[in-house]
Amino acid sequence: MTARRLIILVSAAILALAGGWYFGTRTTPAERTEATPGTLMFPGLTPKLANAAKLEITHQGKQTVIEKRPDGDGWGVASMHDYPIQQSKLRGLLTALTELRLAEPRTSDPSEFSRLGVEDPRGAAASGVLLRVADSAGKPILELIVGHSRVRGQGHGPDQVYVRRPGDNQSWLAEGSLQADADPAAWLDRNVIDIPHDRIATVSVGDSALTFGKVDGKFTLTKPADHPKLETYKVDNVARALEHLTFTEVKAETPGAEAGHAVFTTTDGLAVTVTLFHADKDVWARFAASGTPEADKLNARLTGWSFQVGAWKEKSLVPTIDDLKAETPAAPDKK
Repeated sequence: MTARRLIILVSAAILALAGGWYFGTRTTPAERTEATPGTLMFPGLTPKLANAAKLEITHQGKQTVIEKRPDGDGWGVASMHDYPIQQSKLRGLLTALTELRLAEPRTSDPSEFSRLGVEDPRGAAASGVLLRVADSAGKPILELIVGHSRVRGQGHGPDQVYVRRPGDNQSWLAEGSLQADADPAAWLDRNVIDIPHDRIATVSVGDSALTFGKVDGKFTLTKPADHPKLETYKVDNVARALEHLTFTEVKAETPGAEAGHAVFTTTDGLAVTVTLFHADKDVWARFAASGTPEADKLNARLTGWSFQVGAWKEKSLVPTIDDLKAETPAAPDKK
């Protein structure tokens, strides 16, 4: 053997070892693991997903269950009384599973699984997740352990992730992007209500202690007529209170003590009653709508839920005169 050939063989061996260290040791004979590049991991999955009714995500022994809501209106988080999820997020995950393609076989040695994130997701220190999609009878449609995403170097290739089927020691590098959040809160649709400010005609706070309306096209406080000077932007914020309103937490029960209410009425007759509650330093809101067909749709989504909103929103949802007052200019220093 020539010195040149020996150097080439040694270099190849080093590269092979380095590749195994970084991408996962390949210990299964090639004839048992080879797959045509680009082969779908779950061929024929798309029509089967028409029967999907439950998604289970297990991570470090904890399980998040996403399931079809009993009322048939989308999917919800089981542990949160089936509160609606982001439907687009679920569609994205299921679509990614139908498009997942095997790229290369990796290790089949269980002692190496943790480096790829495909160890048993029930372990307290596990980094991967177990995905399980089932039908309404609980029969599994697919099961997959999803591990680390592969860090790509230069170039713009497809996303890649390490995966393994439960009960099968063979792991794989697959092409695809799987966003499988194990945190149930990450799935929630955090949009509460969105009524543009220009639709708001009147706002009545409490038992009409404060009343807002439009005068010459400008939203203003109309009652009491005799009031101190107000900050224009604070009054405008009342009209915008239901615009892009989101929550940080949601509960089925009513938390804390009632802190006030207000009725927002739109130019087309929709009336939304907002009732606030205080629980320690947190502010929660409940909503009820009436007056138009739109109210039925809102109530179907909002009735029975309490939403934690930012404490600062209280000054626009249920304001007081003091909340709206213009700041008194500081007196100049006397020298």
